[in-house]
Amino acid sequence: MSTKGLLPDGYVHSRRRPSSLLRPVLLTTCFLIVSLTLLSTNYYAITVHRQESRRLQQIPINAQQILQQCSSLRETPSSTSSLTRLREVSDRFEPGTNATLIQNARIWTGRENGTHVVEGDVLLDGGIIKEIGHIPQDLWVDAENLTIVDANGAWITPGLVDLHSHVGLLSAPFTRGTFDVNSPNGPILPWLRSIDGFNTHDESFTLAIAGGVTSAQVLPGSGNAIGGQAFMMKLRKTSERSPTSMILEPPHSLNGSRPDPDAPLRWRHLKQACGENLKKFGTRMDAMWSFRWAYSQARKIQHAQDMFCARAEAGFWNDIYGQEFPEDLQWEALVDVLRGRVKISNHCYEAVDLDDIVRLSNEFGFHIASFHHASEAWLVPGVLNRTFGGPPAVAVFATNHRYKRESYRGSEFATKVLAENGIPVVLKSDHPVLNSRYLLYEAQQAHYYGLDRHLALAAVTSTPAKAAGMEHRIGVLRKGADADVVLWDVHPLQLGAKPHQVWIDGIPQLTTAKPKDEDEERQEAPSVPNWDKERKTAVAWEGLPPLSPRRIKKGKVVLKNVREVWVREEHGIKERWSARPGQEGGTVVLNDGLISCVGREGWCLSGEDEQFALSIDLHGGSIGPGIVTYGSRLGLEEIDSEMSTGDGIILDPYSEEIPKILSDTAGLVRAADALQFGTRNTQIAYRAGVTYATTSLSKSSLFTGPYSLISGLSVTFRTGANHGLEHGAIVNPATALHVALVRPHPFGSGGVLPPVSVSTQVAALRRLLLNAENHDTETGKWFKRAAEGIIPLVVDVHSADMMATLIQLKADIEEWRGSRMQLVFSGATEAYILAKQIAKANVGVLLTPARSFPGTWDQRRALPGPPLTDATALEILLQHGVTVAIGVDENHQPAHTRFEAAWAALNTNGRISRQKTYELITTNVEKLFGIEGWFGEEGDLVLYDGGSVFDLSSKVVGVASPKKNAVELF
Repeated sequence: MSTKGLLPDGYVHSRRRPSSLLRPVLLTTCFLIVSLTLLSTNYYAITVHRQESRRLQQIPINAQQILQQCSSLRETPSSTSSLTRLREVSDRFEPGTNATLIQNARIWTGRENGTHVVEGDVLLDGGIIKEIGHIPQDLWVDAENLTIVDANGAWITPGLVDLHSHVGLLSAPFTRGTFDVNSPNGPILPWLRSIDGFNTHDESFTLAIAGGVTSAQVLPGSGNAIGGQAFMMKLRKTSERSPTSMILEPPHSLNGSRPDPDAPLRWRHLKQACGENLKKFGTRMDAMWSFRWAYSQARKIQHAQDMFCARAEAGFWNDIYGQEFPEDLQWEALVDVLRGRVKISNHCYEAVDLDDIVRLSNEFGFHIASFHHASEAWLVPGVLNRTFGGPPAVAVFATNHRYKRESYRGSEFATKVLAENGIPVVLKSDHPVLNSRYLLYEAQQAHYYGLDRHLALAAVTSTPAKAAGMEHRIGVLRKGADADVVLWDVHPLQLGAKPHQVWIDGIPQLTTAKPKDEDEERQEAPSVPNWDKERKTAVAWEGLPPLSPRRIKKGKVVLKNVREVWVREEHGIKERWSARPGQEGGTVVLNDGLISCVGREGWCLSGEDEQFALSIDLHGGSIGPGIVTYGSRLGLEEIDSEMSTGDGIILDPYSEEIPKILSDTAGLVRAADALQFGTRNTQIAYRAGVTYATTSLSKSSLFTGPYSLISGLSVTFRTGANHGLEHGAIVNPATALHVALVRPHPFGSGGVLPPVSVSTQVAALRRLLLNAENHDTETGKWFKRAAEGIIPLVVDVHSADMMATLIQLKADIEEWRGSRMQLVFSGATEAYILAKQIAKANVGVLLTPARSFPGTWDQRRALPGPPLTDATALEILLQHGVTVAIGVDENHQPAHTRFEAAWAALNTNGRISRQKTYELITTNVEKLFGIEGWFGEEGDLVLYDGGSVFDLSSKVVGVASPKKNAVELF
């Protein structure tokens, strides 16, 4: 059958049909031939085009500079530079500086996580450490101008490193022109630099060096999300006398220069913040968006730079012809952050904020070098471990907590918990929030609450140096490191430790330091209590553990192994019993909280007595009267900066009209009416042996003057009471009348108080004391009683000149009224200048705080004490017969009142007896407030396990309360 006509048009019927396998092979072959032809043609065309393009590229005259700049983008800083290790002289060396050989020392090097200790010598020369340990004589015997120092077995450490300081930006004494911390110009300000506000005339430099601090990271404030660039500074003033010359390893960006290709890249430093301090710019959500927006801008610039350099390095100059290298002066610091060249210090308190910043670090791929303050970091170590590039260091206060809501869950156990979780721990001052001179005290307190001794010392030396990328130069003693060295009088973890000498860049800084303490026990690290149980409870309760007594025992309690017993008597305090050297501790029997017997066990106990009594071993501990605190607002507020938790701002008659409903000129108020029992600071103070507090409504802060110049009547109360109606809870509802005599504060008042002249304040005080007001009013009644000496008049005053005026005013009032006023100066920084006159006028002094700081103009003549001066203000006042007590400023401080007293005594080099030291925080406070003898045998007694009241080895385990007829155990 024919197929013609069945095929489509154009097709011819084949006579021979190909096989089914042949056709695919032919098609594939054809495809490959065509493809290879096209590829070869295209390759040839592309190659020719590229060669032609290269021949026609317009290479800029600065091409080599561009390529060098692009190559430098891949560089990152190295903290272990071989250049530093092998150098023979420091870049900070001052010509003419003697070499120094320190012999016969115990050397804590900071190496091996702080566990490395060497006995031997240290040779300083050329501004660096030349040798350490055993140093052969031939290395130094021929040295010219060599100073030899015999350490006589004392301790040497690296110079202390303060990772968080505003020294130089908030200069002492404070004036309006010395506040260069925060900028009001927006949340994102990475282009600002702390060096631009650094004041070399800050009195704090000398004081910090006297505490062994040799380096500090000077940070912008925390009022901005990105506050600006920080700098590591040596605190030694240089011969040039400039801020720039005090910078340790100035970054290349300081003067707009490019990195030196022959030298290691240097770290830059940046301050960031989150949380409450940014509220003026919006919510936390606003703050985090501002971060993401800023880093997004920086990432765009980074990408543009990378693309620009990719074209330049590929030789495609025409693609970037006429273009400048993409950079922006405002954002260049954040671009360096993204390139891994910046150490970020991030102010951050709570878990929510820490988590926010950790997510930010992962979103944009940069590391956080350290979180600062970080009150809740110890509760969320897992969050920290998720930080891009690994966990940051955490820089915290040892015990300064609960001053704002963000810090409410902070804990004295935080450092130990962080260390247990592998988080590097740093202790810092936030100077002048804490006086950086006492940075080492932070390490001592952290050790007291459980941080291992090597980590406590590392927390103020090697760990902050590493967090700042400076461990190759500071914070560790090794050959080639900077010659920043401290020779201590006692082991640096002992209370009261102070430098015998401080060297910065090999230059000695002190001229009046005394030799080491010959007490060999104090040359060893102190033993400290065990806090394991308390620490675990604190973690379990997320920082808010129950603080009520664990057990209340009525009836008989037997205390064994007691080394000493101190008691109040009607007119003072005395040691009732103590064990002689080599003698075993004695026994104390308490019946319903009262001492019934003290002595050897056989004297006080029969078998039957012990059988039915609770027996407690104090392990060589002691018993002493409850401590009395003054100066803070203990019992008046839960959180210092959270107004909703306190009494509020009292009215000031100088600045506003007192409401008619009060019918009182000064609107005089009573602290007793606003008293709160059971605040956390009060309970913590009670558990630390502070059983009584005198609290006034006076309120001021580091950055503000008083809220009111007339702050009414203080109250004395028992810190262990549950409420105001409990028996013995209120000791005296109207203890003293309080006023302030101050110059206008440079940064304004804490409330609405406008500047009021000193002369106006004195005139008003004179009028009120001269019977000017109706005695039926609160103002008239209480000022009349103060003038007649019925109630103490406590004046917050620091200036010696103002004290002289008040002494004369007292004499005038007494002559006019025929009375004897009970005048007390509180604060009293410059009281030592008038010690003789104060004693003659029978005026008392409440040194608040005992370790003063020249913060305001009225405090500028603060006596620094050893090692800068031989005498202290306290010692001079006591020598002249002035009745002196010591107080504290802030609500967290009462818990360590006993250590403040120990510091005060140790600073007098043994010239104040143990009894006088005890009186500073007990009976002298009572005497000044007119309640001496009020407690007597019914006063609380504190039980210390493991040592005396002033020892770091001791821990409060209970309070014997005759008012409650019981012993409360913690």
